[in-house]
Amino acid sequence: MNTFSQILKKLRVEQKLSQIELAKKLNVSTKSISHWETGYTEPSIGQLVQLADIFDVSLDELTGRNKTY
Repeated sequence: MNTFSQILKKLRVEQKLSQIELAKKLNVSTKSISHWETGYTEPSIGQLVQLADIFDVSLDELTGRNKTY
C-alpha cells in the first residue's frame, strides 16, 4: 500500500510538475512539498483538497484509501 507521500510524488512526476511549480500552485514553500513527499510533515485538509483538484483525483486516491496507486 502506498503512502500519501509516495502517491503525491508519483502524481507530481506524472504531471511533469517540479516541486517549485507545485509549491507555487498551492502558495506554499518548496520545502513544504519536499517535507510532504518524504513524510516528514503532512498538508492541512484544505491543502489536501487543493492537491486533489490539481491532480484530478479523489481524496481517497490521494491518501491511499483507493488501490489505484
